[in-house]
Amino acid sequence: MNFLDVIAKNSRTFPDETAFVELKPVTKARKEISWRRFEERVNKIANALKSAGVRQGDRVLLLGRNSIHWLEVYFGVLKTGAWMTPLNFRFTNEDITYCAKVSEPVACFCDEEYAERMSVLRRDLTTLKTCVSMGAKEFEGMENLERFIEPASTKPSEVGLKDEDPCGLYFTSGTTGAPKPILLTHKNLFASGLTEATNHFWTHTDSLLMIPPLYHSAIGHLLGPMIVGARNVLLTEAITPQIIFDAMSTEKLSIVFLLVPWTMDILGALDRGELQLKNYDLSRWRLMHMGAQPIPPVLIQKWKGYFPEMQYDTCYGLTEGSGPGVVALGIGNERKIAAIGKPGWMWDLRIVDEQDEDVPQGEVGEIIVKGNGVMKEYYKNPELTAQTIRNGWLHTGDLGRMDEEGFLYVVGRTKDMVKVGGERVSAKEIEEVILEMEGIHEVAVIGVDDDEVLCDLATPALTSVAQNLERIGYEAARLLTARMAGERVADGLARRAVQHARVVQDVRRGRGPRSASGPPADRRCRPRASPASSA
Repeated sequence: MNFLDVIAKNSRTFPDETAFVELKPVTKARKEISWRRFEERVNKIANALKSAGVRQGDRVLLLGRNSIHWLEVYFGVLKTGAWMTPLNFRFTNEDITYCAKVSEPVACFCDEEYAERMSVLRRDLTTLKTCVSMGAKEFEGMENLERFIEPASTKPSEVGLKDEDPCGLYFTSGTTGAPKPILLTHKNLFASGLTEATNHFWTHTDSLLMIPPLYHSAIGHLLGPMIVGARNVLLTEAITPQIIFDAMSTEKLSIVFLLVPWTMDILGALDRGELQLKNYDLSRWRLMHMGAQPIPPVLIQKWKGYFPEMQYDTCYGLTEGSGPGVVALGIGNERKIAAIGKPGWMWDLRIVDEQDEDVPQGEVGEIIVKGNGVMKEYYKNPELTAQTIRNGWLHTGDLGRMDEEGFLYVVGRTKDMVKVGGERVSAKEIEEVILEMEGIHEVAVIGVDDDEVLCDLATPALTSVAQNLERIGYEAARLLTARMAGERVADGLARRAVQHARVVQDVRRGRGPRSASGPPADRRCRPRASPASSA
């Protein structure tokens, strides 16, 4: 079974029920589509693509923001047996060209706002034969979507698809260089949906507010509710605390996934009285879950202070594992909020040393996972694929430890370990200590060269007052020394932290690189739950 079967099943079982809603709070627009109509549109797109010569195994680009049209095209392409290649709408022209030259697409769909760019870029893309704008306007060398699919039939045109057949070519955000192409299969996508559905106990009467962009593996959040035929609301155009709460209240939604910055904004608005819970009907809202970056425990504690009865979950995932939920804290496990949880229903997990041997319980090692969501390969890169997938185990590059109850704690990335006084220390450990200090908004710990080999640590932090950099650097160092009893962090850290505090000013001026999904790329700036003021 794959998601084309899911769409057909929902069309038969819930034909007139709402499948997807598209909210545009800025332009005050709302659009919805039923499961029956959605299947018909998917079929028309698939049949139109086949008439245009798209065949199984071809690649099709999709460049756009979250929308019902985006989903129609996504599943329409899958129905032809072609590979969907969603692109980050924040990609530069150089990124788009690079991805296109790697994937060699025969067709492209794009939002109207990107159509003019694509009409220029396509001149250098020799494999691209068909280009379609998902808006109403006409562009040179492009058809608009409605004209493209008008003559096509709404009847399904079946292609013999197998679970192991590729269906999606996803490009990472490129935080360590050029975007890496990750090839996923129909089995991978279905595993992602099952993982979400089982982790969060989805039922047909639940409903989702979908905010993260669909172009990367966060689409897994939406695939879970699709399995049970639940309603999905796509929030577009703008994201503010008021807009999120308006949507949850007006649409009577039960589940939302929030990134850390959005959660911080909501808590800040509640603290300041800008958001009044009495103004919203949140009676249907049962679950908020988070992921995509380290979650400060203080943030969850503060959320539960405002919403003590609301369910909470932390989700851990990666594109190479087909998205979120590979590991999850689990509903009801708030007592373990510093952990990311246990493997999902379809996953197994180990923590290993550099020889791929299991480390003793409680010790730090690399997190490796196995399950139906493990990607097929890094496209056209067999060497990297072989390094990453060994004996069926996906090596995540994340460091973790497991406690006596089997809960996993992520310590950091293998590349984020810094050496201090001859000892290896996780940057994440240090960040969590610094986040406890007053005046810290965000923090990133970065290893730097040190000829004296006293310590290799800098502690740049986004703070509310730039003049306090020296004080904050010194106090952070003292906190760390006390917390680690002087065994893992040298007493000289205070002097070194102050010396390197100048890096903060570069981050404050926006020079700290951020990945396309939000958090800074390397090291990721980690936010505090309630910033004192704007940094």
